Amino acid sequence: TKIMSKICITGGTGLIGRRLTKLLSEKGHDIIILSRSKGASNGNLQYAQWNIKNGTIDADAVRSCDAVIHLAGAGVADKRWTAKRKEELLNSRTKSSALLVDILKQDKGRVKTVVSSSAIGWYGPDKGGNAFVETDPAYSDFLGETCKLWEESISPVEAMGIRLVKLRTGIVLSNEGGALKEFKKPLRFGLASILGSGTQMISWIHIDDMCRMFMHALEHTTAKGVYNAVAPYPVSNKELTLRLAKKMRGNAFITVPVPSFVLKLVLGEMSIEVLKSTTVSAEKIQQTGFQFLYPAIDAALNELITS
Repeated sequence: TKIMSKICITGGTGLIGRRLTKLLSEKGHDIIILSRSKGASNGNLQYAQWNIKNGTIDADAVRSCDAVIHLAGAGVADKRWTAKRKEELLNSRTKSSALLVDILKQDKGRVKTVVSSSAIGWYGPDKGGNAFVETDPAYSDFLGETCKLWEESISPVEAMGIRLVKLRTGIVLSNEGGALKEFKKPLRFGLASILGSGTQMISWIHIDDMCRMFMHALEHTTAKGVYNAVAPYPVSNKELTLRLAKKMRGNAFITVPVPSFVLKLVLGEMSIEVLKSTTVSAEKIQQTGFQFLYPAIDAALNELITS
């Protein structure tokens, strides 16, 4: 496997982007981060400008790279899903893809590979029985539709002879933000909040495995198409909450059920996601030789909760 030398990252300042940039830099790759604001370049890390709203992009910077990792997109859980926010969630993904597709269509330069983020929001709630696999159709709700349009928006690069990998990311566990931070909040007060019935399954992945999977997708030139980016052993909301509580508090916590109707009041439509049970299979990526550092929740929490 030939190691890529120069990599362009969109959404490089987000949760996955920051960690991935660090790991790729440590491996000696040159990195260009596409950003609205121009950061200070240092060593093998440079910044180039793009503005999705204005449709401007530093095309030469992108074309000088061997690969593009496309992570751009507004945070799904950051704000309540108003009509305006939903539009922003969709546009930040599809319009950023369109901008990339547009300049690569004119001249792809050195770009041979694009690894794009998608999400397991593609799948609906569990129907009982088997875990979701990559060939399952997109669900007909807001996130399902968004993921479908998101994946379609980057697909035209395949016609240009560029290898495309799409990673449907699960719930990323990290100390820097994301879901784990929310789970930890009530535990500071000794409260373990079980959401709804607590039986809903969470298809999670440790941030380092997530980043390693992006790197794996770059380096394994036979990988193409869609892969689920989830750990092989999903857990229920209740199990995740209780294991986290034990790690953080020993036995000094109280279990507090948070009824569904309360979540609906607080979160609005986003509560659907919190209460949805989605069991997603990791088998396809494992068949490409990818090995998880943290396949099970205990190992992941042990690494993340070192207190």
